[in-house]
Amino acid sequence: MKLHKYLEEGKIYIIAEMSGNHGGSLEKALEIVRAAAKAGADCLKTQTYTADTLTINAHTEPFLLRDGLWDRQYLYDLYRKAGTPWEWMPVIKKEAEALGMDFLSTPFDDTAVDFLEGIGEEFYKIASFELVDIPLIKKAASTGKPLIISCGMGTPEEIQEALDAAKSEGTGQVVLLKCCSAYPTDYETMHLRTITDMKERFGVPVGLSDHSIGTTADIAAAALGAQVIEKHFCISRQDNTVDSAFSLSKDEFAQMVQAVRNTEKALGNCSPSGGVSYGPSAEEAQSYSLRRSIYAVKDIAAGEPFTRENIRCIRPSGGLHPRYYEELIGGKRAGRAIPFGTPLHMDDIQQ
Repeated sequence: MKLHKYLEEGKIYIIAEMSGNHGGSLEKALEIVRAAAKAGADCLKTQTYTADTLTINAHTEPFLLRDGLWDRQYLYDLYRKAGTPWEWMPVIKKEAEALGMDFLSTPFDDTAVDFLEGIGEEFYKIASFELVDIPLIKKAASTGKPLIISCGMGTPEEIQEALDAAKSEGTGQVVLLKCCSAYPTDYETMHLRTITDMKERFGVPVGLSDHSIGTTADIAAAALGAQVIEKHFCISRQDNTVDSAFSLSKDEFAQMVQAVRNTEKALGNCSPSGGVSYGPSAEEAQSYSLRRSIYAVKDIAAGEPFTRENIRCIRPSGGLHPRYYEELIGGKRAGRAIPFGTPLHMDDIQQ
């Protein structure tokens, strides 16, 4: 499993969320798996539920969605349309792993956890809406496997309660994801600086579950220290599947992965040193030679005093450090004849 290794090494773990973008076709689901691997995803994620494990078949006012992407749809009807058949999961898992990706799924009830245990899932994701489902969190944590918990809508107290519940069952590792549970998410509602506070407050790795359009938030999250990034994935938004409106297409996802990897390189790793580095790097060796140093800018006779007219601090390096300039023009003399364009050294100074 890449997740544990990436967290240890400080590398950002990137999850491609298939969700309902398969549009009810196993062939499309496998196409998404292959495209996600090609785009550079570390993990392919599904959701394991049925309409009956999420809600009940009721068509009354409380069960009717208002506004947003799924306006005027009843919960049961939406989940029946968007769900991934459970019999597909082993097939999807096998394909993902054959292509070098981890397989991850979100269980939404105890039966889903039991099912995923049966096919050998190595870790679990808890969705934002289930952050408050303490029995489900304990059930998933009781497997002893790592948990990724999405924290959309969560107060600090609710997040701590979920974290405590997971740890009480002896789960191996918990990662929290900053999330805004709006579909799609507007940038001004994301509050990504919360990522740094979550890391300090809860003392666990933190990432981002992103439902915004584009890749700006993912790059910003990487810069803020996110160690996991989850993004919905589709082949094309023209497919018009249940989540395609806020998903990245395969080409966009590949661009996002590259941008995050470049950001990761630019930041340095997430090890205890935090990628902090002072002084010249190996790549700066050529530029280092262009630092300023003290040169003779006129022919200087032996015994002649150094002045602002005959020595200057110029590029390149090779001469005395500029820190000696004021001392030299303050009364020092040349110990020998120094031609124009010569870097000054200590043995050029009359003692």
